[in-house]
Amino acid sequence: MSGPLTINLSRPITSTRILGSEAEPIDRESELNKHGIESANSKQVNSQTEAQKATFMQACQALNNVADRLNQFCAKIFAEHSEKIAKLSVDIARKILVQKVENGDYEIESIVKETLKNAPGHQDLVVHLNPDDLAQFEKVKQNGTGDVFAGIKFVPDPKIGRAECLLESPKGIIDSLIDEHLEQIGRALTKAK
Repeated sequence: MSGPLTINLSRPITSTRILGSEAEPIDRESELNKHGIESANSKQVNSQTEAQKATFMQACQALNNVADRLNQFCAKIFAEHSEKIAKLSVDIARKILVQKVENGDYEIESIVKETLKNAPGHQDLVVHLNPDDLAQFEKVKQNGTGDVFAGIKFVPDPKIGRAECLLESPKGIIDSLIDEHLEQIGRALTKAK
């Protein structure tokens, strides 16, 4: 029986050697690659590499999505709680101020000077003070700072709280009330983001 001989192998041939010669075994992989033929093993490595690359890209995209959602969540939480934080800050400031006022730990002269800075003019001004603050203010005025307040009429007013004052001028009324200052601070804190 003569004719071509066909052999089926279960694995690819990785190396060959010519029998009866002392030549080195031929590396089948490098010989195939030299001739531009990609081996099955090389195809498998490439497909695995591509699969891993795709998996990593999906993981990166998922992480980016999670990071974006986390940033949105943090911004939402801050926005929802900024008003509460501002209110809490104002409440703390109010308690501190109430304690300072109760202890008389304030300078009524400074409060009056600050209110006068906002006056449209310094003619025909009337400053309303709490009777206790007016008595304290008169003592301070007698100690040498009376020139700053020359021409200004000071009147006791029990409706005015301690550490507060109300200034009447021909152009309107300016008040320096603790609650109004705290409300302004609260509005500013709420707007700040």
